[in-house]
Amino acid sequence: MSVDTLERTRAPGSRQSFEIRPLGGPLGAEVIGLDLDLPVADDQLADLRAALVAHGVVVFRDQRITPQQHVDFSRRFGPLQVHVLNRFHLQNYPEILIVSNVVENGKPIGLVDAGADWHSDLSYMPKPSLGALLHSQELPTERGDTLYANTANAYDTLPLEIKKLLEGKTAVHSYVYRYERLRKLSPWRPELTQKQIDEVPPVEHPVITTHPESGRKILFVSEGFTSHIVGIARDESDELLKQLHAHITRPENVYTHKWQAHDMVFWDNRSTQHYAAITPQHLRRTLYRTTVEGDVPR
Repeated sequence: MSVDTLERTRAPGSRQSFEIRPLGGPLGAEVIGLDLDLPVADDQLADLRAALVAHGVVVFRDQRITPQQHVDFSRRFGPLQVHVLNRFHLQNYPEILIVSNVVENGKPIGLVDAGADWHSDLSYMPKPSLGALLHSQELPTERGDTLYANTANAYDTLPLEIKKLLEGKTAVHSYVYRYERLRKLSPWRPELTQKQIDEVPPVEHPVITTHPESGRKILFVSEGFTSHIVGIARDESDELLKQLHAHITRPENVYTHKWQAHDMVFWDNRSTQHYAAITPQHLRRTLYRTTVEGDVPR
């Protein structure tokens, strides 16, 4: 179906027509012709989920939706996870985390450095995120891109000896490990309360996981949350993780998303990582994020 033939029908009870167009890189697809403020049938939702699994990142263009519609659509993919930094929840919508570099009255309105290193969201939880849906609210004219890396391709292209070395290994993922590193670099991250620390104890996950829907092997460690690989000396672990991070983020394995007004981007945290450099404060950038709970990695 060509884009020219797409038709958005707003009559009550009618079905929307849309096209899923691969972006042609190592991951990513664009959904053309779908309005998320209109009903999406169950079978169409299944098509969108299949596209997410197949392409890792799905982009919905020009979505003029309310926070409630954002939450309602996200929840159709599974239970939503509430971020531990409750000071950056959208008022009346705890499921929405504000990601923003905007400062008002001397205080940030959202998490300034959410994408400051490569990571998979909530990998520090016993059930990490299935995926996240990020909706643009205010965008800068430059320097606001988000980069995504394909961790299934990363596993496929590992040397055989590294695959054998990692087989059966687990790694520790820690929110506090990442938070404290970023807090040293950012004046906007307050010290965590003991209650917040207790809510996110470190967890162990396999270094190599199997995607529960595609069946593909995934390299499941990240620069952000993985503190070390269990069972090997710490200096050896540090060096190995450094090599793995470099392998995951090779340019040929990365898709760069250049945001457009009202974009909604849905990515699969089970098979991708992402990174967004901190945008200077004078280039205002604000987005709303929901996070869908996944399964225990296996």
